[in-house]
Amino acid sequence: MAEKTLFQRIADREIPAQIVYEDDWCVAFRDISPQAPTHVLVVPRKPVPTLDDLEDADAEVMGRVLLAARNVARQEGLSGGWRAVINCGPDAQQTVFHVHLHLLGGRRFTWPPG
Repeated sequence: MAEKTLFQRIADREIPAQIVYEDDWCVAFRDISPQAPTHVLVVPRKPVPTLDDLEDADAEVMGRVLLAARNVARQEGLSGGWRAVINCGPDAQQTVFHVHLHLLGGRRFTWPPG
């Protein structure tokens, strides 16, 4: 059996985190190094290393991640807008290899993002 990812351990409450939302599909918690006033990670409970590793059968879980991000944005009062970012691979600065969405809000963003 493969070792649990950091995010699996957070979802299983083996590692403390400031959880702001959870359901049967995913868990959302505050990032420990926030890049915006609101910075929440939305993580599927199913461990998938990167977006490149998704399979067709993962469509529902990723849809649930997006819906959870919407729910968290509403809960956090981000009515002026927010950004959803999913990094894929080391060149995109993915550091934890368990797909996750960064929900960023609470300030005005620029484009291109960087």
